[in-house]
Amino acid sequence: MTRLGLIAGNGKFPFLVLDAARTQGYDVVVVAIKEETYPEIESKGAASVHWLSLGELSKLIETFKNEGVTRAVMAGQVKHKQIFSAIKPDWRLAKLLLSLGTRNTDSLLGAVAKVLADEGIMLENSTALLEPLLAKTGVLSKRAPSWQERKNIEYGRVVGRRLAEYDIGQTVVIAEAACVTVEAMEGTDATIERAGQLMRSLERESEPEGEASTLSRALTVVKVAKPGQDLRFDVPVVGVKTIETMARAGASCLAVDAGRCLLLDGEAMTRAADEAGIAVCAE
Repeated sequence: MTRLGLIAGNGKFPFLVLDAARTQGYDVVVVAIKEETYPEIESKGAASVHWLSLGELSKLIETFKNEGVTRAVMAGQVKHKQIFSAIKPDWRLAKLLLSLGTRNTDSLLGAVAKVLADEGIMLENSTALLEPLLAKTGVLSKRAPSWQERKNIEYGRVVGRRLAEYDIGQTVVIAEAACVTVEAMEGTDATIERAGQLMRSLERESEPEGEASTLSRALTVVKVAKPGQDLRFDVPVVGVKTIETMARAGASCLAVDAGRCLLLDGEAMTRAADEAGIAVCAE
């Protein structure tokens, strides 16, 4: 049976890749990141599961070589802020970090991919096994975006693409065609939550006597792919958790890039959006 390595981060993405790979006849060797991966990965039918710290690049290579893995995929988020956490990099990762001009996602993961390739382990597109989950063009929810939400999306895509161009983040939150928050190291959910907190604080400050503002405080979330998105890693992902976070923050619309964003929970996500009155579209 053909062996496939899976470097698993957090969230459901690794579980979906593991399931799809097994369905397609792969023997999957999982390297689970101690600081990120859900422990349930142990019970999902992998040929073997190896728990490694985020800093153990040499051990990752050694594990795959011992298991006969020459092809691998990365799936699941590894929070960018982990680079600056208390995790101790091994000599190989420390050397790699010192060699980087910038420590954004593309440069870091691209360098890791090169190190793996030099050791005979090729990283492949993480979406290759999950093509049916890529967002299709059109309105995905019962409710289509309103005129104001369309304006927010249009502006959000302009801002989001410039943000992604510099590999800072892939999500922006817009209200009344004004940028409320942009994503950096904190991740999508935290960016949306921060937008909700900001709008609530503005409401308290601007309406001390209970007078309603003429401006809508409904938030539009726009998530974009990077220009020349490398599908081996850092693929935009949304799911039920995204919708739940939006509902708490007072967001009414979600826009993603068609064909370049994974909808992890499929029908469950659109069902949650419909229940919350959230419009979801892909363009």
